Amino acid sequence: MTNTFRMLMLTGALAGAFAVSTGAAAKEITVALASTFTTMDPYDAGDTLSQNSAKSMYEGLFGLDKDMKLKNALATGYEVSKDGLVYTVTLRKGVMFHDGTEFKADAVKANFDRVTNKDNALRRYTLYMNIAKTEVVDDYTVRITLHTPFSAFINQLAHPAGVMICPKSLEKYPGKQIAFHPCGTGPYILKDYNPSEILHVVKNPNYWQKGLPKLDGIYFKPVPENSTRVAMLRTGEAQFIFPVPSEQAKTLTGSDNLEVTVSPSIIERYVAFNTKTKPFNDVRVRKALNYAVNKEALAKVAFSGYAVPATGSAPEGVDYAKVYEPWPYDPKKARELLKEAGYPNGFTATLWSLYNHTTAQKVIQFLQQQFAQVGVKVSILAMEAGQRNEYLLKKPEDAKLNMLYAGWSSSTGELDWALRPLLATASWAPVAGNYGFYSSKVLDDSFTKALLTTDRAEKTKLYNAGQDAIWNDAPWIFLINEQNVSAKVKNLKKFYVQPDAGFDYYEAELD
Repeated sequence: MTNTFRMLMLTGALAGAFAVSTGAAAKEITVALASTFTTMDPYDAGDTLSQNSAKSMYEGLFGLDKDMKLKNALATGYEVSKDGLVYTVTLRKGVMFHDGTEFKADAVKANFDRVTNKDNALRRYTLYMNIAKTEVVDDYTVRITLHTPFSAFINQLAHPAGVMICPKSLEKYPGKQIAFHPCGTGPYILKDYNPSEILHVVKNPNYWQKGLPKLDGIYFKPVPENSTRVAMLRTGEAQFIFPVPSEQAKTLTGSDNLEVTVSPSIIERYVAFNTKTKPFNDVRVRKALNYAVNKEALAKVAFSGYAVPATGSAPEGVDYAKVYEPWPYDPKKARELLKEAGYPNGFTATLWSLYNHTTAQKVIQFLQQQFAQVGVKVSILAMEAGQRNEYLLKKPEDAKLNMLYAGWSSSTGELDWALRPLLATASWAPVAGNYGFYSSKVLDDSFTKALLTTDRAEKTKLYNAGQDAIWNDAPWIFLINEQNVSAKVKNLKKFYVQPDAGFDYYEAELD
């Protein structure tokens, strides 16, 4: 793409936003976000930002509303066999893909066959690898058979990754090409896309939900610098920004034409240790660094109070999450444990950040200072989006990771997906997000058994056992659970941030 064409795209984005702010007929908005896109292939996306933008064009069989409650989308219902292995799903009739073809059962089969083929190396393979086969019963009925019973399966289908891509597009654009040619059933259609600069989608005139969408188009624009996002909102260049930099949230609150929304989230921020390398293979070192961090101070310094110390490996609000007392700040205890582990003078290490926005920079600088107070000297690196795969998708023997600042939210709303992709042995990188190669037989066994039952009491008992193992082994520094802080122009209605930091904007409109 030439620089001239990029400039035209950006000019178009700002012009669209300006037209809205001056009351012109076109009802388009600009949404300014904190990071660049990784991919528009939802099955290969590992970040919420890309999924938030892709859901403008894509839908799945089921979804989650603004409160993370399950809802039907392209499916109208389902039945489960007595052994919990077979799900028969009834599909909605009369839904058209962007390419003019009708959505039918063959599309479901094509998409799930693609993601469950390990050779395709899609990031969401681990989400759907329990699917043994997908069969077309008739045009509007599909049968999905699992390898083992999995009581969270409908929640998994509601994950924003589990969408329906046009089968013809999958054939025409194999492999990674599909990311640049999105074609779904969603309320918007791709107009322009540059991963580092902008995604422009426009109204789908043939959308199956009558009367929707109410906007003519949306420009999603990556704006990593906090102050720039705020400035865009103030000047009318953007109508919605997320996240609002916590230190500036209060300054926006009193504006006549702007509205700040603070809502609970299920986002956990943590530091993952590479548990296979010294000194982090010693649980005493991992616990020491948990004691070394003042989580209350971190919430104030980096998040201006819009966060609370983590009370578990999964946040309150995730179904089946167990609540613990936060790890206390105790630098004396930290130094004692380091001495006991053979590091009386501390050690040197590296701390990477999965993000490069302003808030992440504050977090890793704060951690660097906290570690120094107990003798641990760390160098820090905040990764660009394009560096993540290069740095993190490594086998244990090739990994250079010491510590990683990261975050996660369960976009299924259920505990399994809050923890298994990050901490199960089967989720070791490069397969999934267990970048620190933590392994616990208790965790693996208890979560496996929990997914075999629908009995809530039994499931709670098993999930609790796994969470106890994580809390005691401390494969992470359990930092904070942050709140979602967004801001918008007051005449933009029904644009919501979900607890997992996903967006619900299907009914968004401008007054």
